[in-house]
Amino acid sequence: MGSLGKEVATEILPFIRVYMDGSVERLAGSPNVSPSAEDLETKVSSKDIAFSENPPISARIYLPKQVGQHQKVPLLVYFHGGGFCFESAFSFVETKYMNSLASHAKVVVISIEYRLAPEHPLPIAYEDCWAGLQWVVSHSGDYVIDNKEPWLSTYVDFDRVYVAGDSAGANLAHNILMRAGSEALNGGVKITGAFLTHPYFWGSEPVGSETKNVEERGKLPTYTIWHLVNPEAPGGIDNPMVNPVIPGAPSLAGLGCSRLLVSVAEKDMLRDRGILYYNAVKGSGWNGELELIEVEGEDHAFQILVYESENAKKLIKRLASFLV
Repeated sequence: MGSLGKEVATEILPFIRVYMDGSVERLAGSPNVSPSAEDLETKVSSKDIAFSENPPISARIYLPKQVGQHQKVPLLVYFHGGGFCFESAFSFVETKYMNSLASHAKVVVISIEYRLAPEHPLPIAYEDCWAGLQWVVSHSGDYVIDNKEPWLSTYVDFDRVYVAGDSAGANLAHNILMRAGSEALNGGVKITGAFLTHPYFWGSEPVGSETKNVEERGKLPTYTIWHLVNPEAPGGIDNPMVNPVIPGAPSLAGLGCSRLLVSVAEKDMLRDRGILYYNAVKGSGWNGELELIEVEGEDHAFQILVYESENAKKLIKRLASFLV
């Protein structure tokens, strides 16, 4: 029985608990915070926008003080992490991270608030993020849209659009890039580049230092979360959405951007998957500019969870410098 006296159907500790009545208790994630007219530390302004009622999709957008009235700057479209089932574009740690990225890079950032599993199982988050990206880039042309966002129309150079994410958000970004490689974006916009930080990929066959014990592998959160958030995925944990290097998966040569930066952390359980993905892109025939960063001594999502550390500050500056 759970803390609410209800019968537990599934729990993936320390992240989430699902009860037999369908209710969900999220055990991880930071509290939501309001946007700011001007963040005291970074001088970045932020506001929240709801751009779709059906389906309900919203976002938080960031504008650095350094961006002048007649200046056009790059745009970063961001997808937050949290195993597809917790965290938010409006949370404290994500807002802190986006303020820092926007300030260092001097770019407009928009973080998409997609719907979470298990109430909204995948592929809903993929669809929400694609719809969000399409709405954002529709500001590039002469589209008539009811809810036009002036910060996008006024300040963004749509020849320099980037997408990015961390953990499950990096998985979202990868799948958005694959879709952008085969489907047109509104206004004919092309994605310049992307960075995937500690990307969430997995598979049934062990890679590198991953445990080879089948029973142990079946209990890892990397495995159990996928089954919770995408229970009907063909192929299960070897579905190409989560295992893009599985034989028969769409070719990574189809990634729809011209620059890609993959970053991994030495102590992260997902490290070897990130490196495998980097090598697979390298060998796929994809003709973009590819780079890998590994940070020693750090664990998963350290740049967000321990944002005051020197290594976190260095990585944020390095990611910001990618957005040119």
